[in-house]
Amino acid sequence: MANLSLLNFTKQYDFKPILKDITLHIQEGERVAIVGKNGAGKSTLLKILDGTLLGDEGERILKGDLEIQHLPQKPIFKEGERVKQTIVKSLEAINTAKNQLESVAKKLQSQPDNKNLLEQHITLSAFIEHHNAWDLENKIEQILETFELKELENHFTNLLSGGEQKRVALACLLLVKPDILLLDEPTNHLDVQMVEFLEELLLKEKWTLVFISHDRYFIDRIATRIIEVEDTKIRSFQGGYGDYLKAKEALLASLTKSYETLLKHLKAEEEWLARGVRARVKRNEGRKERIMLMRQQAKSNPALIRKMTLELEREKKHFNQEEGSNRKKMLFEAKNLAMTLNSKVLFSNFNTRILQGDKIAIVGKNGAGKSTLLKILLGRIKPTSGTLECGEIKIGYFDQHRELLDDSKDLLETFCPFGGDHIEVRGKSMHIFGYLKSFLFPKEFLDKKIASLSGGEKNRLALALLFTKKYDCLVLDEPTNDLDIPTINILEEYLQSFEGAIIFVSHDRYFTDKIAKKLLVFKHGEIEESHKSFSEYLEIEKELKAYNLLAKEYQKASKEQSTQILKTSPNQEKPKKKLNYNQTRLLSLLPDEIEALEAQIKALELKLYNPQTYSTSDLSTLAQEYENLKKLCEEKINLYLEIAEIAENG
Repeated sequence: MANLSLLNFTKQYDFKPILKDITLHIQEGERVAIVGKNGAGKSTLLKILDGTLLGDEGERILKGDLEIQHLPQKPIFKEGERVKQTIVKSLEAINTAKNQLESVAKKLQSQPDNKNLLEQHITLSAFIEHHNAWDLENKIEQILETFELKELENHFTNLLSGGEQKRVALACLLLVKPDILLLDEPTNHLDVQMVEFLEELLLKEKWTLVFISHDRYFIDRIATRIIEVEDTKIRSFQGGYGDYLKAKEALLASLTKSYETLLKHLKAEEEWLARGVRARVKRNEGRKERIMLMRQQAKSNPALIRKMTLELEREKKHFNQEEGSNRKKMLFEAKNLAMTLNSKVLFSNFNTRILQGDKIAIVGKNGAGKSTLLKILLGRIKPTSGTLECGEIKIGYFDQHRELLDDSKDLLETFCPFGGDHIEVRGKSMHIFGYLKSFLFPKEFLDKKIASLSGGEKNRLALALLFTKKYDCLVLDEPTNDLDIPTINILEEYLQSFEGAIIFVSHDRYFTDKIAKKLLVFKHGEIEESHKSFSEYLEIEKELKAYNLLAKEYQKASKEQSTQILKTSPNQEKPKKKLNYNQTRLLSLLPDEIEALEAQIKALELKLYNPQTYSTSDLSTLAQEYENLKKLCEEKINLYLEIAEIAENG
């Protein structure tokens, strides 16, 4: 028997059917993703599964007394409660069970043969085990840290921002661990590190989960089945997002030719995802193998960890000068740019050039300063220090406040303010309906007021309006928020064919991988440039974190071993290997030499980035010099590590 079922279920609002005669079974341990266009009924289906929304016909069946918890898109909290209070209060039933178990255990000491007490002990222990709640205080602290709520634990929950409230609600649900967990857009407002933590947590423990998401990597990694809501019906597809694309493509291929455009989009999406998934799997396997190998090798050569860390740091930046960039128009040049906000240094000493055709993603944790950098580029705020030179360019800006739209106007007035029904898009005259149809707006929407549209529909409309204008550069702040997957596919197609520069902020790994050719990563008050894909960059970051933990682990083990030797053999001294004169001299000189070489390498990188250099210098000569310096620097680092290890162990 399924844990939760809907049988021949129908739901409509006024006279508009949302779901019609659907049947759905949710089995224990399944992780089901719900996908479909905005307005198709995804959130309605989740509320019906939750039991908070009744149907017009049909039956909802819940097995036994299973507990269901639901994370809505916008959680609501009571006034007067602080963050930690909110989290502890959500665990009331578990804490009560732990207190009862303690009481029963004490009684059993004097009545070991009492069957009633034994049964209570077994039931309470199973309940606590199911919720993984034996070490609850540590779990609370861990989740406060991971969801970056520790600094907010004494703040009033109802006064937090939308994103912060979402994190609190999610933390409560994950700690409670209900029998069935329902999540509506759980990754919205979470940065990448939190999304990855959430993925690990959901995969580690056996959850029965139903969720709505537009994060395609999240769906592909978490879902064991996908339910598509379309035209009041549902279809079920086994597997993750890649399996769904294949099955959907096969389904559409068997239908009429009117689906040809959608079929083309699906096929391109499927091929792109397949390449990305194969690469991610290969990278993950390689990373695990390297770390396991290093565990063995580090026992005899601890300096290897430092060497691998340095190699990864260089690999992460991955210098790759794009051919023909010397002919590209320069749009922005930042020199020693710095920004401090409310005494917090967001970034300093930032230098970069943004050229025509660049596709740049600005990534990093929430609150790091990503949107602030966009506003500096737009000229809306001034940096604390440094200069930003900007050419004579037209910039198109998309933000979450949808500045382009006027709520008092309808769609036709918005696109044709001077009358008529045709607009110009990329030099072509198009009928307004034909254009908006490609952004999934039906004809009856043309006379609708913008104020009456949903958040997702407004975002879709703002993007459609943005693409009718001629710009040298597009600046986009979280463009995929509140968009469904079909609309994100349309957005990606437009951006990939856009000939100007694109600078965008996004936490969507899939979208960023697809669009960005360069990353600006906010990290510890600095902005780091990388030419890796976002997924590759994150994998290297994971590996670096593993190496750092490994280094600490061996440092601790080495210290304990040394202490043990001193305790057991106080009168015996281990033979020491001393440095010779040349090694002592190199140990003193090499750090300065390495620093000087790294400065030369950085200077060459700036030259290689500078289009003006190519008129006076030969590019291949510069590139060869760059590689030679990198090789020499690497050799000196290895030599220094070897001598340092002898000095440390001597």
